[in-house]
Amino acid sequence: MGDVQAKRVRPGSIDAEVAGRAVRRIKDYLMQYPEQPTVQVVGEHGDDDPLILPREAVSLLAFILAQAAEGRGVTVIPSDAELTTQQAADMLNVSRPYVIKLLETGEIPFRLIGKHRRIKCEDLQEYKRRDDAKRRAAADELAALGQELGI
Repeated sequence: MGDVQAKRVRPGSIDAEVAGRAVRRIKDYLMQYPEQPTVQVVGEHGDDDPLILPREAVSLLAFILAQAAEGRGVTVIPSDAELTTQQAADMLNVSRPYVIKLLETGEIPFRLIGKHRRIKCEDLQEYKRRDDAKRRAAADELAALGQELGI
């Protein structure tokens, strides 16, 4: 599949005030027209044909703008993208050797391209969901144990 095509917006690179105003207008529109599968964007002068956007794309834009309004960065990666082990490690905030261990033990599916491992972004996200659920369960167990012991 080649290089991952990702679009990254760095924290603070979008004016938070402008993003906040835009996301409020988008959310108001989406709430006002909940059944519309598309959104028409008309230019200031109204002379041009309106830009027709899919509702899901507008919802994604609203999410990005909401994050920007909070000063956060955002990265958009296609769900079928394939990641290198280093990219996967960066997304999980772990070392590359740890990711390789996860791959070799079958925790995360992967495929080989020559000697190089490639991980589907969807598979990495699924692993992250499972791992987060395990961590939450362990924390809940510890909290319950602490309550039993009166700690």
